[in-house]
Formats: sequence, C-alpha cells, structure tokens
Amino acid sequence: MTQSSDSSANQAAPFALRFQKLKADIHRQLIEMLDISKLGHWKPERLRREVRSLATRLSKNASELLGEVDRERLIDEVMAEVFGLGPLDGLMQDPTVSDILVNGPSMIYVERHGRLEPTDLLFADNAHLLQIIQRIAARVGRRADEMSPMVDARLPDGSRVNAIVPPLALDGPVLSIRRFGVRLTCDDLLANYTMPEEILAVLRACVESRISVLISGGTGSGKTTMLNTLSRYIPADERLVTIEDSAELKLQQPHVVRLETRPANLEGVGEIKQRDLVRNALRMRPDRIIVGEVRGAEALDMLQAMNTGHEGSLTTIHANDTRDALTRLEMMVMMAGFDMPVPVIRQYIGSAITLVIQLSRLKGGPRRVMRVSEIVAVKGKRYLVKDIFGFRQTGVRRGVAVGEFFATGYVPRLLTRLSASGIDLPPELFAERVLFRPPEPETPPVPPSLLDRLAQAGLASTSLTTEEIDRE
Repeated sequence: MTQSSDSSANQAAPFALRFQKLKADIHRQLIEMLDISKLGHWKPERLRREVRSLATRLSKNASELLGEVDRERLIDEVMAEVFGLGPLDGLMQDPTVSDILVNGPSMIYVERHGRLEPTDLLFADNAHLLQIIQRIAARVGRRADEMSPMVDARLPDGSRVNAIVPPLALDGPVLSIRRFGVRLTCDDLLANYTMPEEILAVLRACVESRISVLISGGTGSGKTTMLNTLSRYIPADERLVTIEDSAELKLQQPHVVRLETRPANLEGVGEIKQRDLVRNALRMRPDRIIVGEVRGAEALDMLQAMNTGHEGSLTTIHANDTRDALTRLEMMVMMAGFDMPVPVIRQYIGSAITLVIQLSRLKGGPRRVMRVSEIVAVKGKRYLVKDIFGFRQTGVRRGVAVGEFFATGYVPRLLTRLSASGIDLPPELFAERVLFRPPEPETPPVPPSLLDRLAQAGLASTSLTTEEIDRE
C-alpha cells in the first residue's frame, strides 16, 4: 500500500511541475498578445472576457495533452496569474485560512483554526514567486528586489503581507500573508470562546465611556481582531484617526481618517514614521486616535494625546503579559530621546491607560482573553494593577489547551466613570466565580493497559514482575 502511494506521488509531482510551466508559458504569451493601448479604456468585465478568451485559445494550442477538467483549471489559474495572486488565489477565497506561509516555490503552508498544515500547491519556480511578490508590492507603491529585499504591504481586503527576497532570503523568496478578509464580530468572538459575555459587556462599556484601552499579546494572538471588534462600540458621531504601518483596521464609523506610514526610498529619504503621523493627527481635531500597534518613540506622543483630551484611544502592543506590556511601553517612551525619570514615565502611563487586555494563542490554536486588568495607580516603583477577569488553563486535551474563565472578585474603580457616562454595570457581575468553561475537544478512548487486560482475563493475581510487565 505504501509503495503504491509513493509511486503515484512520484508520478503526480512531474505533472504538477509541467502544469505550472505550461501555465507560465501561456501567461507570457497572453501578456505579449494583449494590446496595452486598449486596456485603459476597457471596463473590468470586458477585460476579463477578452483575457479568458485568449487563454482558452492558447490552452487548446498547447502541446501538453490536457483533459477538459485540467484545461478549465489551467484557464482559471491563468486568470489568477493575470488578475490575482496565482496559486494562492484559491486560499484567499477560503474563509477558514487565517495565515498563508510560502517558504519557497514548492513549500506552502496555511493556518486553519490555529493549526499549521501543508498544502499541495506550488509555484513554477523562484522567479514565479518573486513575480507575485513584486505585483503585491507595486500595488501599494513599494518594491521588492535586491535593493529593497524586505517589504511590508497590504492587499485590497486588508490582509497584511510581508516578503523577504534574496540576497537576504538564502533559499529563495519568502512570503507571509496574515489574512483579514473575514472580519469577526462580537458574536463570533463569543462563539469561538475567545471571551464570555461578562467580559464583552465590560469592554463594551469601557469603549463607549471613552476609557483608554491597551491590547497586549503575542504574534497571532488576535490583537488586531480585538481592536477591530471593540472599535464597533465607538459612537458614530466621533471623529477617528487611525495610524498604522500597514493599513489593516476596518472601522465601521462614518467619520474615519486613515493614515499609513511610508518607508524610505532608494536614496534613503522620504520616510514617514508612526510618530510623525501621531503628531500630525493631533492637529486634525480627532476625538480618538487609534494606533494599530505601538512599536517605538510614538508611544510618548500617543500617551500625551490620551492625557490631553483624547480619552478613549485604543492601541495594541506586543507582550507576553500585562506587566511586560507596561515595561515595554516605558522603554518605548525612553526611545523618544527625552531624559525623563522613570517615575514620571510610569505616572504618565498610569494616568493615560486605564484598562489592559491580555490575549494569548494557546496550544492547539485557541485564542483566549487571558486577563482584563485595571491600572489603579502607580505607587513608588510599581504599578498597582488589579485583575478583573482571567482565564485559567487546566490542561491539554487532544493537543488543545482547555481551561475556564473566572472573575477575581475585584470590583473595578472605573465603575464610577461608567456611571458618569450613563452606563451602570451591576457589582454582582464581578463576584468571584467561574464564568464559563469552553467545551473540551472529544477525547478518544484510551486503550486498556496490560494490567487492565490481565484483570479482565481473570489473571489479576499474576506473579509477573514489574520488569516482565514492562518487557511485555
């Protein structure tokens, strides 16, 4: 059985490569045959019809003998080469795919439901993969070549793209796509057990009451998704300014100004950093400033905004824990170049940020709100941080982490601000208790041990020694 499957795999691999070569050849002929002077005057629908007609004709004239199904697939993939992302187009249409990781022309992985898995897709060669990367970069006015071997870009649906090409990537171009094509709602976060309703009720009240929130977590923990979700609760009559390295946020409010950084050109000039945009945003009369992710010296300007009339601002930060997030924020403020005493920086952070949400991606892929904490005050050299809610991991079942959400029993001081805004949450909401236990994955039956089998056979009083049992 194994030999048969191996031989079929060996036969399939050459056909897959020949198929990619044929597609690349038809794509090249197609580009040569198109009348570039007419393309600007054609509507997109007509352009697609013309290109599909040419691709159909070229596929019939190809030397490779193809069945009807393979020919249709070839035409569809040629269309993807012309208008989309080539072999990756199908993955971009799959709502279950959250990450696409291309480690080379023939090594493509995807993440589904928090788990990585390989695919059978491939590019024709390194040049084919590089061509797709350069097309993505060109759409946002950037480039990917030997002079600019690293590029951050975005797709029309907001998905984040990172690519690194030779000479920095030793084995060929590498492409990573963090998908944001599917926008999760609050109901989705409840349905996938990211948090229970009690936590969502508190977060919603904080956003509506203009309480500044810092969202912390590691890579892939869901920080941007949480930021997008909470932004839905910002009142529609407020003016928002978003600042990002790569524009990913999709706010639902009508009055939104979106700003994006710009890298330096080949001469090393023209770079616009997040700090420049935060400073400029202060002159744009925003009600709230939303920084997609704070990474450097812009932290000082962001905190100044929160402390000078822009309460309710939101941002995210990379950190493994709530206190780590505050420590990183201190370090970023120091990067601004001002010689400020650490106690002053801490006091500044404590007065600007009230709520810290800690997210994590646990073993097996589930994303959970691990802690919701209130910064109560700054005493001496320490922040006085009180946890309101948390998640406690209790084990791993079938490779997936399991646990329970709980309330600590601490009644936050921010309830006073919520009441002043007309939002009254009952103190009973914060009573110490277990809030919710997400269902565990089904556990397969455990095979009986040797001793169990002996007992079932009526040999429980056997004189076998431990060493003999181990050998058996």
